[in-house]
Amino acid sequence: MDNFAEQLVKKEMSGSDRVKKGLILAGGISAVLILTAGSLLMLGHSLISFVGLILAAGAGYGTFFLLQSMNIEYEYTFTNGELDIDKIIAKKKRKSLLSTDTGKFTAFGKYDEDAPDESDDMTVVFATNNLASEEYYADFPHEQYGSTRLVFCPDERMLENVTRSLSPSLRNKLRK
Repeated sequence: MDNFAEQLVKKEMSGSDRVKKGLILAGGISAVLILTAGSLLMLGHSLISFVGLILAAGAGYGTFFLLQSMNIEYEYTFTNGELDIDKIIAKKKRKSLLSTDTGKFTAFGKYDEDAPDESDDMTVVFATNNLASEEYYADFPHEQYGSTRLVFCPDERMLENVTRSLSPSLRNKLRK
């Protein structure tokens, strides 16, 4: 029987994300207003006025695009010991972050002050909702990234499937 679990995690905005969003919005609105005002002042020069209005529309679209790209979700898919993590941007664009065999995990547990520190050569992949109380980590070797740490927020069903597929030695360490 196949073991399958799927989970969607929405990334919560951090304080720095809110500041970035505010700066993008302020810059975009300023650019649109300045370009539109400049176009209206140059009404006698139809070509310059037209180009200014096109640039204003482009600035408006660019602002909208940048704000939308800050809406991020992560999709975890577990199938028979294989964990796939995808990043979904603005509910439109999907990017595969990584795929790994959970049986190759060398460490796994709650991501808190008791978690071992990351080494200097370790690649850390954050696929989390930014709520520290729900985060878990998994260390494993990866073909593309080398020594890798995944920080993610599995729900109970996902956590059960991942734990069940861990190597016996790692499962025994978790029980202690």
